[in-house]
Formats: sequence, structure tokens, C-alpha cells
Amino acid sequence: MIKKSVTIQIPKAMESRPMALLVQTASRYRSSIYLKSGRFNVNAKSIMGIMTLKLTQGEEVQVTADGADEQEAMRHMEEYLSCEG
Repeated sequence: MIKKSVTIQIPKAMESRPMALLVQTASRYRSSIYLKSGRFNVNAKSIMGIMTLKLTQGEEVQVTADGADEQEAMRHMEEYLSCEG
């Protein structure tokens, strides 16, 4: 299991396209991937879960990946969340 804090750099992170792309990125991997913000810890493969977080640019989230491809999953999740557009 890997845990890492990542600062969101995605402009307009709560719009539907960035959220859908986040879920698609997480869904590429067999590992379990979760994002935690405040008191919420949600499955990154769930669009409804991601919507619950109400992510904003500049916010820090904790990403957890657990499974056979966790290293690659974490690297791509961090790349996506750190992307500035």
C-alpha cells in the first residue's frame, strides 16, 4: 500500500470533464485507489464518490493505492492531479 499527499493543480477540478478523466485514470488499474479530503475517503473509480469531495485547485488530497500495480497507479494519479491543464 502506498499513500501520498498531492496538491490538485487541475483548473476547474469540479467540472464534469476533469472528474470523468480522473475516474478513467483510476479505472485503468487493478489496484484499489482512494482519495481522502477532510473526513471523506472515496473510491477514485467512482464518479459519485469523487463528486462528494468537491475538489478545488490548490487543495491537498491524500491518494492511496493498494495492489499489484500500485506503483504505476500512484504515478499516473499524481501526474493527473498535478496537471495544470
